[in-house]
Amino acid sequence: MKKVLFITVILTILNGLNATAQIQKGNVMVGGNFTNINLGLNDPKVFSLDVTPKAAWFVQDNIALGAYVDLGIQTAKGSNTTVNYGLGALGRYYTGSDVEILKHGRLFGEGTIGLGGVNVSNGGGNTNGLDFSFGPGFAYFITPNIGLETLLKYNGLGGFGSQGYQSNLNLSFGFQIYLPARSTGNKIKNDVR
Repeated sequence: MKKVLFITVILTILNGLNATAQIQKGNVMVGGNFTNINLGLNDPKVFSLDVTPKAAWFVQDNIALGAYVDLGIQTAKGSNTTVNYGLGALGRYYTGSDVEILKHGRLFGEGTIGLGGVNVSNGGGNTNGLDFSFGPGFAYFITPNIGLETLLKYNGLGGFGSQGYQSNLNLSFGFQIYLPARSTGNKIKNDVR
């Protein structure tokens, strides 16, 4: 009897979790994106990596506001080292329904604004100032609370330094965890009782 009750409770909880949308008001998204990954095996031994941790809170269904940090490095043997950084606010808007081709996918748009910079060693130039970006993305939910994503963004950096404005188009890949709101967890507990 205890086994049947235990299995019933577990199935009820799992059913409740599946019914809970990842992008509901009150949920939290944490994760990050990776881009510019290069580990050169031939000469000149190049290494580059950009990491962008993110955290956002869903203020409304499909709308998240939060913050990001951008950290990157590019170096090669016998060459200058480039370091980039950024810190600021981000906003996301997810489309209203699942993408037909992939039942667990959502299109979204992301925009960021903050302070950032690109600095090259040995007097190679720098720009520090207003950092902004925007572009479309696609999130595929491998579980109800974990999403893999790709994001194509225009990045701009304007300000002071030897170069007044820099821009690029960037394709990144990411991993996000969607944590349910506290009220959702309480609702599931109450449904089990």
